[in-house]
Amino acid sequence: MTPRLVQRLDFLDEICADKRVLHLGCADSPYTDEAIKSGTLLHARLSRTASSVTGLDGDVEGLEKLRRAGFDDLVVGDLEKLEEADLANDYDVIVAGEIIEHLNNPGIFLNGVRSLMNPSTKLVVTTINAYCGMRSIYYSLTRGKGTHEPVHPDHVAYYSYSTLNLLLKRHALSVEDFLFYDMGTDHRKTTPWYLKFFNDVSVTFSRQLADGVIAVCTKEVEEV
Repeated sequence: MTPRLVQRLDFLDEICADKRVLHLGCADSPYTDEAIKSGTLLHARLSRTASSVTGLDGDVEGLEKLRRAGFDDLVVGDLEKLEEADLANDYDVIVAGEIIEHLNNPGIFLNGVRSLMNPSTKLVVTTINAYCGMRSIYYSLTRGKGTHEPVHPDHVAYYSYSTLNLLLKRHALSVEDFLFYDMGTDHRKTTPWYLKFFNDVSVTFSRQLADGVIAVCTKEVEEV
C-alpha cells in the first residue's frame, strides 16, 4: 500500500480520540514555555482529544511547568529506562512524537515501550523524514559547504521508510500503517516563505519528500 500524506496533528487527533493515551516526551523540552504560551503544546491537544492522557518525561522542570499549566497525570521517567517507570500496560495508544531522533539508544527505548504494550495497544512513532525535500534543497543552497545543516541541535539520527520499518521490526513491533506528514499548519505561521515554497514544490512532486514520517505499530504476538 502506498503511504498516505497527512497532517501530523490531525492524524494524532484521529487515532487518539476517546482513547487512553500514554504520551512520551510530553514536556516538549526545551520549548515547554514557548509551546504553552503559543497554544501549540502537543500534550494539551492530546488531552482535549483523548479520554485520558498520561505524560512521561525526564525533564523534571518541564513537568513542573505542565503541572502549573493544569496537567496532573505526569510521570518522571527516562525514555531509555521505561521498564523502571511506574506505568501500567493498559493504554490504547502510546504516542512517541518527535523523540526517537533525539535518543542515543533507540532500540533500548523501543524495548521499553514494548513492555508497556498489550496486544491491542497501538504505538505511534513520528519523526522527521531523512529524504525531506525542503531540507535537502535548503541544505544544497547554503554556503556552509556541508556544515550548515538545517537540523535541530539535539537530533542524532534521521529515519526513512526503510530504516524506521527495519528498526521497529528488529524490536518485535509490527507496522500496521506507514504515512508521510506534510509541514504542519502551525509551523507555516512562523516558517520563512522560501522554506514553505521548497516544501510545497517537493510534496507536489512526490509525497515521499514530505517533512516527516509516521509509523503505527502493534506488539508482535510471541510464539508459544
